[in-house]
Amino acid sequence: MDPPDALLRERLRALLDQRQHPKTICPSEVARSLTAQDLADLGADGWRDLMPVIRILVFEARAASEVEILQRGAIIGQEVPADTIRGPIRVRKLRESETD
Repeated sequence: MDPPDALLRERLRALLDQRQHPKTICPSEVARSLTAQDLADLGADGWRDLMPVIRILVFEARAASEVEILQRGAIIGQEVPADTIRGPIRVRKLRESETD
C-alpha cells in the first residue's frame, strides 16, 4: 500500500469509527476532511480530485466485508460491480455481529 492510500484508508476508517451502525458517511467526507497540506501531499488541487480513489477504496472495503454501500437507502450487494454504480453512495460499517 502506498502512502496516499494509507492516509485515505486511515481517514475512511476514522470517520466510519465515529458512526455506529446504521449511521453512514458520504465518501466525500473523507476527501473534505483533509487539510490543504494533505491535499498537496497527495498531488490534488482540491478534494474532488480524490473522489475516484476514495470510491475505489470504499469498494475494496466492501469486497473485504468491512462495510456496506448504500444508494437511495438500499444496500448494494456484493454481486453488483463497482463500475456499474452511478450517482451518490453512502457507506457504513457492518453491524458488530456481522463482523465476528
